[in-house]
Amino acid sequence: MNNKLKPAIIGGVVLGVLSAIPFVNIVNACCCAWVLMGGALAAYLYIKDSQNPVTMGEGAMLGAMSGVIGTVVSWIIGIPLSFIFGDTFYAMLVNLMARIDPRQAEVLQRQIEMAQNQSLIERLPSMLLGMVFGIIVITLFAAIGGLIGTAIFEKRKRNAAAMPPPPPPPAPGYGG
Repeated sequence: MNNKLKPAIIGGVVLGVLSAIPFVNIVNACCCAWVLMGGALAAYLYIKDSQNPVTMGEGAMLGAMSGVIGTVVSWIIGIPLSFIFGDTFYAMLVNLMARIDPRQAEVLQRQIEMAQNQSLIERLPSMLLGMVFGIIVITLFAAIGGLIGTAIFEKRKRNAAAMPPPPPPPAPGYGG
């Protein structure tokens, strides 16, 4: 197995499971927290086992890989769970909205009822568009998580020969 694939799979599965479980997935409303964490986890796991310092580009790639995997895992788990818990989640959402703004809660309730009355064929285009948009956003945010994870966890220095030399000292009489 590719040495980057294992950390990406682990990060993606964690990202996908936490993003799919109803009520737990609400944490993603806070700046895609589970998605960022999945990308950072993939970077951490790769850094931990890597012999060489990991670049920011590698961290971003690991995060993006975990984002794609996590999106698929989230769909596999989330779609059946939405059929099971969807009505409960919608009722809770409407009740929460009713406490904030009762008029908006009525609008939300009507939109939910209209969506539930549509056939699968009528919902299919918006579902596919949502899936494409979701995979793009999740992959992007997981790549950002991989960058953050690399910045936090990679403490080794790159090869000193690759670094440019320090600038020369200023000449006498020029600010010195």
